[in-house]
Amino acid sequence: MKAVSDFIAKTADTAKGIAKIALMSRPVTIGRAADASDKPLIILANGPSLRQTIADHADLLATMPTLAVNFAANSPEFALIKPNYYVLADPHFFRATDDPNVRRLIDNLSAVTWPMRLFIDRRYRSGFMAALSLPPDVTLETFNAVGVEGFKPFRRIAYRSRLAMPRPRNVLIPSIMLGIALGYRRIYICGADHSWMRDIRVTDDNEVVSGMNHFYKESSAEVQRSRNEYRGYRLHDIIKSYYTAFRSYHLIRSYADSLGVTIINATPGSYIDAFTRGSLPATL
Repeated sequence: MKAVSDFIAKTADTAKGIAKIALMSRPVTIGRAADASDKPLIILANGPSLRQTIADHADLLATMPTLAVNFAANSPEFALIKPNYYVLADPHFFRATDDPNVRRLIDNLSAVTWPMRLFIDRRYRSGFMAALSLPPDVTLETFNAVGVEGFKPFRRIAYRSRLAMPRPRNVLIPSIMLGIALGYRRIYICGADHSWMRDIRVTDDNEVVSGMNHFYKESSAEVQRSRNEYRGYRLHDIIKSYYTAFRSYHLIRSYADSLGVTIINATPGSYIDAFTRGSLPATL
């Protein structure tokens, strides 16, 4: 019976995925990185452990291909590492350009003086271009943040064509998929603590509070915004969201294995159980 129910579920997911791609996806071109054949990519998620990783591997991060995400450009380390790639996925970055933290982010991205490819959700390109003064060395590129599941052959076709990806619950999911699309055969992940379950609590007023800690210090306004965003969500909704993210990593692992791509989770104490654990080497 389980085999039958799994077949029915995958059939439904595949049909749903086809419909989502038809309605929401558009062709995008992601050019292969020039150094993808002989260098790995280091993805810098914004978890609290990244602070120590930067302290221990500052020289390595400044010389190897790196990818930063979200509010990383608002940190002092951004200009020191000079990431080659930057990914924004949360709709908040495109819908709330009057938010002081978002405005600061846009200003910092507009001041970049090194070659960098900035990736954003395709749906928000026109509006974001109006807010961003693109520097000469920065190219703006897009991706389809369309999450699909279903039968494995369908997933592989959808992912390889860049029309879809595993459900993008957070920015790390499109970041890894973009790293694969750029042609990197070895990808290291740092700062992906994902220890949200350890920090979640419920107040006496039945308000769910989650401590989304980062390697940089949050402004009081951003802490309050994040708390307000969670207000109104029930605990089971949040846990379901976590489930979606961790499941997506296993789908990425399956896809990466099919391409011969190695993904190494170099985040100490990470809750992600999909990727091989390892450390950043002293030199590459």
